[in-house]
Amino acid sequence: MTNPPNSAERPSSRQSLVGARLRKHGDYQRAYAASRKRQSASMSWFLAPQQPAYAGAEPPASPRVGLTAGKVMGKAHERNRLKRRMREALRRHVELLPRGCDLILHPRRIVLTMDFTKLEAEIVRILQQAKTEAARMTKTNPPDNPVPHLLIGADQPKASGPPQVL
Repeated sequence: MTNPPNSAERPSSRQSLVGARLRKHGDYQRAYAASRKRQSASMSWFLAPQQPAYAGAEPPASPRVGLTAGKVMGKAHERNRLKRRMREALRRHVELLPRGCDLILHPRRIVLTMDFTKLEAEIVRILQQAKTEAARMTKTNPPDNPVPHLLIGADQPKASGPPQVL
């Protein structure tokens, strides 16, 4: 018996997006609320620091990515094809996802007809920009040093009555 053709060429460990995908509506909503919209040539994207699903919960351990394709993109088979193409490009570069962040990609209709190598290059560029943005976000507000809250203590005077306007 012989091995199937090209069996030696296949990688033994295939990268996967199984644990790296946003799936729940609430996760998308939290990411939208904590981010701002950024534009690229063929899509817009949102990058947000990961947040726990509810108070007291642990934040997700790995970076996550979400894909959206609204009805304006075309019929269901076109939207599904678009998402399959984007997932494949992301799967090939899953190691570039920024740690501790959620990334949401909104493609434009041009992605349906775009050459796959161009789409892949666009996604790699977005992932690199997201990684530098995530590093800048953690640099300005590191998780080890949370933002100090104002506490009224014995050494601080308490305000008595309404604030005075000068």
